Amino acid sequence: MAFSLKVVLRKKADQDGLYPLAIRIIVDRKASYINLGFKLKEADWNAKEQKVRKSHDNSVWLNNFILQEKAKANNKMLEMATQAKATSAVAVRKQIKSNKSASFFAQATAFIESMRKQGKFNRVSAEQPYLNHFREFLKGQDILFPDITTTLLNKYKAFLKGVRQVGDRTVMNHLIFIRTIYNQAIADGLVDQKFYPFGKRKVTIKLPEATKIGLNDQELKALENLDLSSSPPYWTHARNIWLVSFYFAGMRVSDVLRLKHSDLQNDRLHYTMGKNAKTGSLKVPERALRILEQYPKNSKHDLIFPELQELDNLNNAFEVQRKIAFAVRRLDNNLQQIAKVAGINKKLTMHIARHTFGNLSGDKISVQMLQKLYRHTSITTTIGYQGHFMHKDADEALDAIVGS
Repeated sequence: MAFSLKVVLRKKADQDGLYPLAIRIIVDRKASYINLGFKLKEADWNAKEQKVRKSHDNSVWLNNFILQEKAKANNKMLEMATQAKATSAVAVRKQIKSNKSASFFAQATAFIESMRKQGKFNRVSAEQPYLNHFREFLKGQDILFPDITTTLLNKYKAFLKGVRQVGDRTVMNHLIFIRTIYNQAIADGLVDQKFYPFGKRKVTIKLPEATKIGLNDQELKALENLDLSSSPPYWTHARNIWLVSFYFAGMRVSDVLRLKHSDLQNDRLHYTMGKNAKTGSLKVPERALRILEQYPKNSKHDLIFPELQELDNLNNAFEVQRKIAFAVRRLDNNLQQIAKVAGINKKLTMHIARHTFGNLSGDKISVQMLQKLYRHTSITTTIGYQGHFMHKDADEALDAIVGS
């Protein structure tokens, strides 16, 4: 990559006869410019020495500023040249102006901070450990993107399995995090696509399919009919939350905990799903109504359930997600104790309410209606999800050959 840097006055003056001061970048004989935010008279500029003449009142300060900006730009160019990075003058200008480092950890830290500012607590809490584990693998050393090679990533996979002793799915999640940061660096012009270590004949990422198992009819009835009158009141509350989720077609617990009394109108529930902002309306089943009536209507923020009521502001997305995450852990712990008493041998968690609805709906409801109930954006998602619970055709095909 042949390049050069020079501080120049742009050719076009403004209405006052002043010319913009800029750094000109030439890469392979193609030029691009970074404006420095100052304008000068042509008489105040020494083009040969790239300096402001003493005739300008602020010549000393401006010349120091020019030296600093030129040095920063030159250092960035040398960094890119060290990476043997094939790029254009426009890409170089973009990278210099962005003032972003080409190191992985600088980019990853900025990415996580961006997630934090967007209120995405769940992503921050999940992906911060991925960053920490990669740093541990590299013994605390930073790394440039071109140095993240296929060989390095395969060694990292071995480290995760051997030292960290995590499963295949968790290994893939670690690699997805690195791939996300790498893709962002490519988009920001920090690294050339040719160094990309993911894809065909490189490191491939394929998530192992997770098994989705819900409660059956008998287990659901055992949970519904279990006498909890002598148990701690928070057991009853945990079961209430779980059943409301199930009765509303497997509503996500994050949406259950956000429900407000005002969402209930004319025997129907109107709410917006948090994950994809899809709105909709569902009939309120009598069994759900009996539970909802147990919670007072004069609650803070008009919330039905108490988990988020202590928050002063429900618009703070990060704090809301953090509260929900802690609440779900408590609910899941209580549900697992309840499952033992009810004689349910499956792991009972809040998310199993969604799987239970899928399991019991099985082949009984059309995929189109399930898509509406689940509020999936794509019917392909519904087909993939419900495929875990639709066994009729496969069972009949097996019976036709083997017999029942």
